[in-house]
Amino acid sequence: MGFLFRFLSWLPLPVLHNLGALLGWLAYGLSPTYRRHLRENTAQAGLERVRGAAIPEAGKTLLELPKLWLRPQAEVVGRVVKVTGWELVEQAWRAGRGILFLTPHLGCFEITAQYYAAHRPMTVLYRRPKQDWLAPIIEQGRGANLKLAPADLGGVRKLIKALKTGEAVGMLPDQAPGVGEGEWAPFFGRPAYTMTLAARLAQTGTTVILAYAERLHYGAGYHMHLLAPEGDVTTPTGINREIERVVRRCPEQYLWGYNRYKVPAGASPP
Repeated sequence: MGFLFRFLSWLPLPVLHNLGALLGWLAYGLSPTYRRHLRENTAQAGLERVRGAAIPEAGKTLLELPKLWLRPQAEVVGRVVKVTGWELVEQAWRAGRGILFLTPHLGCFEITAQYYAAHRPMTVLYRRPKQDWLAPIIEQGRGANLKLAPADLGGVRKLIKALKTGEAVGMLPDQAPGVGEGEWAPFFGRPAYTMTLAARLAQTGTTVILAYAERLHYGAGYHMHLLAPEGDVTTPTGINREIERVVRRCPEQYLWGYNRYKVPAGASPP
């Protein structure tokens, strides 16, 4: 599998996206569980209309990863052809404040951190993958440009230290946490077990920026969007509202097949 990953990293991005689109439809056709999650989640959000577009986009999300992890940083960052909202970053720099980037599973969420890391140091929350062969690829690829903080107490200390020294931190706030690391909060009108760490870091007075990279048509690159929160981001409920707002800007590229409403083992249901 490692060889296949490295082979894919050499293919042109348009080819990867075309193959990814096919993979997305294949997964939708072959996996009843994935198909059920995607249908239920889009219906829950009232966005059934984007289902057909979301299926191939999910496959693109997977097959673009080898290029983002294994190609040189300059090449990866060069895929970002437009940035909107960069003035928010510069304002935080001038104020000497740390930045907390909240990046949902929307568009190419991997490239947002890579782009920022090409300018200033960045630490990202990292969960080791269950597939042992994949861990060294991620750690040598993503870890070459980013500081990786494991999802444990030591990792949390790294995140806090980075923010206190004016550096940036990135995390996926819509990733289902483990037992004891979250609380139930509404997400598109349904309780979802939501991490509390992002809200607690936001309470420190750091600059919070919502980020996502819109995938452009025909492998033309990415448009990176940076947005200031419009509401409260110091609670899981408030963060979920902000994620909903951002997802509605580009709903066809959200990872609707992700089991966002699962009950973690050992957790009490909502």
